[in-house]
Amino acid sequence: ISDQELLELSEQLYAADGNRAAHGDIVLDLQHQVTSAEASAGKDYAPQRLFQHVAEARLFSKPTFSGLLALLDNYERMTGRSEALTAQEEREEEQFLAAVFSTRVMATLTSFFLAKGLYPSADAFRADLKDMWFGLYSRSGGAALDSSGFEHVFHGEIKKGKVSGCHSWVQLYELEKSGQLNYLSYSYDGAWPSFPDVLALQFRWSSYLKSVGSVLLGSSPEFDLALYTLCFKARPDRLCHVSLGGEAARIQTYSWTNSFYGDGQRFVASAYPVSP
Repeated sequence: ISDQELLELSEQLYAADGNRAAHGDIVLDLQHQVTSAEASAGKDYAPQRLFQHVAEARLFSKPTFSGLLALLDNYERMTGRSEALTAQEEREEEQFLAAVFSTRVMATLTSFFLAKGLYPSADAFRADLKDMWFGLYSRSGGAALDSSGFEHVFHGEIKKGKVSGCHSWVQLYELEKSGQLNYLSYSYDGAWPSFPDVLALQFRWSSYLKSVGSVLLGSSPEFDLALYTLCFKARPDRLCHVSLGGEAARIQTYSWTNSFYGDGQRFVASAYPVSP
C-alpha cells in the first residue's frame, strides 16, 4: 500500500463518513492550553466541563454509536483482572460489527483490501478484524487475559496507576457525563473547522491521570475503526500519514508482540491520532 494510496483512501473514508458529527452537534469548552512541559503535571487548569453539548438524540441513535455504547460497560478497566466474555457481550460485539460493516466507510475499506489481495473475501476480512481488535491477550505478564485492542483504544485501561489508551471521544463524553472524568486542559486542537477534528487533552479518570491523550473528535465509531485498521495493516508500529478533508493527519498504531492469533497474526495494541 503506497503513501499515495493511503492519502487517497483516507480521504475516501472521510467522505464516506455520513454518521460523523455535524456543525453544532458537539460544543466544547477547551479552556486552558498547556505546554508539553505542563501537560505531565496533572494540574487542573479547567474548572468547567469539556463537553458543553453533544447532540445525543441525533448521534447516539445511529446503530454504530448505539452499538459502541452497548460495548463500553463490558470491560474491566484494571489490568491484571480477567475479562470474562458473556453470551450477551458476544452478541453485542456481533451487533456492533454488523452495524459497522453495513456502513459506507467499512464498505470502502473492504473493497480496497480485497482489490489489493489482502483478503480472499469480505467475510475473511470481517473475521480477521474481529480477531485483531477483540481477541484477548494479557497486559499483566500472563497473569490474566485482561485486554484487547478494542478495549484499550475505545474504552481505556488503568495500568500501573495511570490511564492507558482511552482514545474514543464517545467514551470521554460518557465518562465526563457520569462524573468519572475530570478534564484538566488541552495541548492541541487540530486545524479542522468541521468534524472529525484531532484533540489532545489531559484528564483524570477517577484519580488516575492521562497526561496526554488524543482522540478523533466527532468521528463515527466506524470511521475510527476503519482508519486505525487501515494504518495497522499498512504501517504497523510506525507513523501512518493520512489526509482528512484536505488536512494532513498522522496515525500511530502498535501491534501486540507477546502473543498471537491465527497463523502468527498480531493483535492491535494501540491506535491513535498523533498531535504535534
